[in-house]
Amino acid sequence: MTKQTQQTVVIADYDYGDVDVERAIVEDAGLRLVAADCKTEDEVIAAAADADAIIVQYATVGAKAINAFTRCKVIARYGTGVDIVDVGSATRRGILVTNVPNDWCENEVADHAMALLLAAARKIRGYDRAARAGTWQWQSGEPIRRLQGRTLGLLAFGAIAQAIATRARAFGMLVMAHDPYLAPEDVVAHGAQPASFDELLAHSDYLVVQAPLTEETHHLIGEPELRRMKPTSILINTARGPIIDDEALYAALNEGRITAAGLDDLEEEPAKQRNWKPVNPLFSLDNVLITPHAAYYSDEAIRTVRDFAAHEVVRVLTGAPPLSPVNAAELAVVHSGPSS
Repeated sequence: MTKQTQQTVVIADYDYGDVDVERAIVEDAGLRLVAADCKTEDEVIAAAADADAIIVQYATVGAKAINAFTRCKVIARYGTGVDIVDVGSATRRGILVTNVPNDWCENEVADHAMALLLAAARKIRGYDRAARAGTWQWQSGEPIRRLQGRTLGLLAFGAIAQAIATRARAFGMLVMAHDPYLAPEDVVAHGAQPASFDELLAHSDYLVVQAPLTEETHHLIGEPELRRMKPTSILINTARGPIIDDEALYAALNEGRITAAGLDDLEEEPAKQRNWKPVNPLFSLDNVLITPHAAYYSDEAIRTVRDFAAHEVVRVLTGAPPLSPVNAAELAVVHSGPSS
């Protein structure tokens, strides 16, 4: 294959330290790989306007970028959610969108959600800081309530939330779930009690957010919702930051209207920003645990997601069907990639 006809794959952004995994897969298929560090849509256009395929982690690939692409056949997401890609615009341009099925990090996210919950409920951060400062007293964490018999509420009840439910039941918790896309009998079949959104807010001792980020779920947890929660409740978010209104959460925590929170992402989604600074007021509160969108991380999971995304673009560009197409229903069965 000559340089003039060699198809190009652009990695719009990544935070893995290198692209060695992807390069081996892409170049072994006779394709060319270019790695970029895009934070804005204009940067995506500059890096990938003439690419045949794009792999993206955090950078937005919206209608502006998609309409600027001249040869793109496939946009592959590192991960499961595709809210950063304008799937509708891609479909209209005949561009396939792929993702990675969420079992690549199902156990990691479920473990992380429980770790945040347990650390918050058992006051681990406070105990550790008090002990390091010379206070060796169990009273420095009071009050702490027994987990057994408490109610865990799950906002959305997909595979990851179901894995969280399994872990919660092992601790003796009662599990309820709200998911408008699941029939009540399906919720029951996976070991949870179906609940309305209002019931979830009112009855959860621990509320875990595991919903996808959509127009409907943006700021789904705001001031009115936080006011309907128990003052002893703990809010955990192992989904996307913008589902929670951070300003409202800060007020609720600062005023004692809920007890604590464990957050794996923030509303501003720091990974999408260049030169981000920790100025979010939530950082000033002792009753908040914050992790850097790390719930999905394990060495094994990272290897899997990189391998899968790279192989998806290779499959499409070499005429094979992708394993996880997002807009397949709109584009029908794609064997060699949609025509540009």
